[in-house]
Amino acid sequence: MSTTVTPIRPLLEVKGLRMHFPISEGVLTRRAVGEVKAVDGVDFTVRKGETLGLVGESGCGKTTTGRCILRLERPTSGEIIYDGVDIAGLDRGDLLALRRRIQVIFQDPYSSLNPRMTVGAIIDEPMKVHAIQPDKAKRHARVRELLSICGLNPNFADRYPHEMSGGQRQRVGIARALALNPEFIVCDEPVSALDVSIQAQVVNLLEDLREEFGLTYLFIAHDLSVVRHLCQRVAVMYLGRIVEQADSDTLFDAPLHPYTQALLAAVPVPDPSIEAGRVFRPVQGEVPSPINPPSGCVFHPRCPLAVESCRQVRPEPREVRPGHVVACSQVNL
Repeated sequence: MSTTVTPIRPLLEVKGLRMHFPISEGVLTRRAVGEVKAVDGVDFTVRKGETLGLVGESGCGKTTTGRCILRLERPTSGEIIYDGVDIAGLDRGDLLALRRRIQVIFQDPYSSLNPRMTVGAIIDEPMKVHAIQPDKAKRHARVRELLSICGLNPNFADRYPHEMSGGQRQRVGIARALALNPEFIVCDEPVSALDVSIQAQVVNLLEDLREEFGLTYLFIAHDLSVVRHLCQRVAVMYLGRIVEQADSDTLFDAPLHPYTQALLAAVPVPDPSIEAGRVFRPVQGEVPSPINPPSGCVFHPRCPLAVESCRQVRPEPREVRPGHVVACSQVNL
């Protein structure tokens, strides 16, 4: 007797996501004269319990994608399906319940914490806003518990952010994100503003928390070594579009898209003798403007493999191996 296996539905599905910001001019009468295509047709999924790394150079649209998922921005078009519900068009009231399930860890621990509030008040505030624990004493105990979970002394609840180091502040940001017991956390370059020695501690903390609480992460970063350590799958973004997706080992060991290959070739090798003998060929040219992106493949002006058809036709993402998706017409296996 045969049995049909029902595929597990992803926790998050992003389909055709676009976020275009209008450009206006004029003093008395404002009129639109163009738009910045920050995100221009992005598709990916995140399965429950995994960490998806979203990588790419500055300005490629990674953070804007994260802000759309958090609904800090209302996307221009596309679907953001979270646990079967399209949240792209939900109004503020319908989003309230969702806020408890999706949280964020911001990039800059210096500006993401209110300097006028104590650490305890910062972590306590989400619980008060969502009324998940009306008892003040129990909230205070929960704050101290969260500080301990994140590797901080519970007595830090009485300190202000300026009394703490950058790594300690980021741990406070992580504790705040955990306060509502979320399922999904958008990590927007959470270690890029920290010293290298502290980065490793925070990355290990995030990994431990994922295993302990069954969390799911979208990890936005540009440091590929951090991504390889933390993420099960990786999506590479360039000029508002995803050009390659694969599991972490496959992408780092056998990248297919020319842009992904260039990114990985730029990562230094720890062995000085090997590094000295490497021939580094940087990507030629400058990143085009998202106001007027190139026709066809957005990477073709800088691509060593580009042919005439790349200038005319936008390559659609295709699965060239199981779980390995690439948007390049010149990739032949």
